[in-house]
Amino acid sequence: MTMITPETVRKVVAEVVREVVSRREQTAASDGIFADMDSAIVAADAAWREYLGCSMKDRARFVKVIRDVSLVPENLEYMARSAVEETGMGNVPDKIAKNRAAAELTPGTEDLITEAWSGDDGLTTIEISPFGVIGAITPTTNPTETIINNAIGMIAAGNAVVFSPHPRATKISHWLIRKLNQALAEAGAPANLIVTVTEPSIENTNAMMQHKLVRLLVATGGPGIVKAVLSSGKKAIGAGAGNPPALVDATAMIEKAAKDIVDGASFDNNLPCTSEKEVLVVAPVADLLKFEMLKNGAYELRDPELIAKLVALIVDGRHAVPDWVGKSATVLLEAIGVTAPPGTRLVIAEVPFDHPFVRVELMMPVLAIVRVKDVDEGMDLAVLAEHGNRHTAIMHSTDVNALTKMAKRIQTTIFVKNGPSYAGIGIGGEGYCTFTIAGPTGEGLTSARTFARRRRCVLVGGLNVR
Repeated sequence: MTMITPETVRKVVAEVVREVVSRREQTAASDGIFADMDSAIVAADAAWREYLGCSMKDRARFVKVIRDVSLVPENLEYMARSAVEETGMGNVPDKIAKNRAAAELTPGTEDLITEAWSGDDGLTTIEISPFGVIGAITPTTNPTETIINNAIGMIAAGNAVVFSPHPRATKISHWLIRKLNQALAEAGAPANLIVTVTEPSIENTNAMMQHKLVRLLVATGGPGIVKAVLSSGKKAIGAGAGNPPALVDATAMIEKAAKDIVDGASFDNNLPCTSEKEVLVVAPVADLLKFEMLKNGAYELRDPELIAKLVALIVDGRHAVPDWVGKSATVLLEAIGVTAPPGTRLVIAEVPFDHPFVRVELMMPVLAIVRVKDVDEGMDLAVLAEHGNRHTAIMHSTDVNALTKMAKRIQTTIFVKNGPSYAGIGIGGEGYCTFTIAGPTGEGLTSARTFARRRRCVLVGGLNVR
């Protein structure tokens, strides 16, 4: 009869522990989620170096995998519903639309264009090459949309990416990263091209920003996080806040303008930084504009006491109260004792220009209406309201000269003419989609080429056949 000694028990326990740890490490390596930031970055660096051996056809195939996973109908539904449940922001139909746009309309490898010169001295090319490991900070407002968008662009450009999601969107961010890694592994991609950490936090984000293997930082969020990446000492792309004004002049098609403004300002409960945040309308058409907006799902608050009550609820100094960001119009109205009629999508209130609803980026479906005497005053105030963010502006007009003047005055990255704000990110408007709009650092609407380096390759004395 074999005796079970304490030493035998210790050996068995040690072997079991080693097996459990090994399985956890294998799981992390396959799903891209690591216990600490250093392990995640080291794994991404190894993945990027292996990725250098893949062809452009391989990259295109891996990008297609990301698109395909994101566009599975049940995945679109799950991402939208889970994001709303976890963050408490936005609405399911519009998040489905945003995720679909990110998957379908984000440029891939076709965005990487080689430039060339040839002459008596030979041939020179400008090649688009990867940075290596990119550290990407994603917001709670567009968690899955930004991961899909950035993953496609960064992988297309030949990089690996370490995501630092917002802690309030951890579960859905992890779910998506696991899904993408599983599909990429099945397609033969290097393991850990897309990674993150088990517990996203400020500490982990700081560790990512300071890590020597991270070559580029991309931050999508408020002014605080953009300032942090710009102070990191690394190459940084900052996509910061906006406070987009919509200007309506007397030549505008008012019925269409009203519908477009309501549609844009209520889209995903006004979470996108591109959404209309205040309207400046010339006096002769102001009443008609409001009348048409009411026909399209807006509810006007006229009682000064109720407007003051709403201000006290949702504004804290120069900032929106986080608990109310992304909530629906009906929820906001109910909180101040107003029962909204069915179909209400947007709260509007006519206020003076210095009102908090104008000055503060609310990111909720509450829209200030400011009456101006003429289009020139409207432009002046629009520039002030935008706060120099150079993010997004909208104008409704059939006067080409006025549109041109406004575009020059406002200097925003996106300028939408005669459409809802979301046309500027490719939803119902021409052009590609992005959820990383780098106004502060000047890259504008980012795409694969934004996440790549321009390298000059010179061949002296050859391959000039002219």
